[in-house]
Amino acid sequence: MSAPIWSDVSAPLDTHRLALVIGNSTYPDADSPLSQMTRDAEALTNAFRKGGFLVDTIDNATRPDMIRAIDHFRARVRLDSIVLVYFGGYGVQSDGRNYLIPVDAKIWSEEDVRRQGVSIDLLLSQLKTSGARVRLVVIDASRRNPYERRFRTYSHGLAPIHTSENALILSSAAPDQVVEDANELHSQLMTALLAQMDPSKGIEEVFNNTRNAVMTATQGQQIPAVSSMLTESVNLWPERSGAPVSSVGSAASGRRE
Repeated sequence: MSAPIWSDVSAPLDTHRLALVIGNSTYPDADSPLSQMTRDAEALTNAFRKGGFLVDTIDNATRPDMIRAIDHFRARVRLDSIVLVYFGGYGVQSDGRNYLIPVDAKIWSEEDVRRQGVSIDLLLSQLKTSGARVRLVVIDASRRNPYERRFRTYSHGLAPIHTSENALILSSAAPDQVVEDANELHSQLMTALLAQMDPSKGIEEVFNNTRNAVMTATQGQQIPAVSSMLTESVNLWPERSGAPVSSVGSAASGRRE
């Protein structure tokens, strides 16, 4: 499957459409790096910038990096904003809650997960209280817990992610399921998501089509989860028309804008 995005002609910048993209690949304290995650973040950044989104991008983020990026992002939100947050990397569940793992985490217990990770529930709550009209979240973090041998208990994948009014969440796998990363340029989720982006489709259709495409490509071995409480139809590129093209530009790594 190809990963098409918009042509080189960018849409006018729209400060009401905001995206925060975080791709974490290098985890010194984990068993293995996740090389696809920074490439996925780069490709998604290109796609949204060419679609007119104002995008903050950060690669291989430490916990302070992630907190600053989230705070900076929230400060831009307006009451009529459509916002999207993407995280690719390791995620770990603890006591039924999910945490995004920064690259500088040194985790030896579940308490370390809660102290050093970034809570998905807290992130979702912050996006809601920021006043954004529509909140979209893509989490590619349903992997085998790289620290599980250090824990007295064992967990794989993520716990269910609960949404709220006018929010839509796409996760790379169903609760408690684990993604096996293929040796490809992009993850299965990102490959499918980029291919499904189409100005004629609403975002809920894009997310559902992404789930179905991943399920087909993996012969049912990976089934992403879509959780929706959207109360309106949302098209991310309402003023764009025409089919996307298969050209991927370059985006700077490890930067915030």
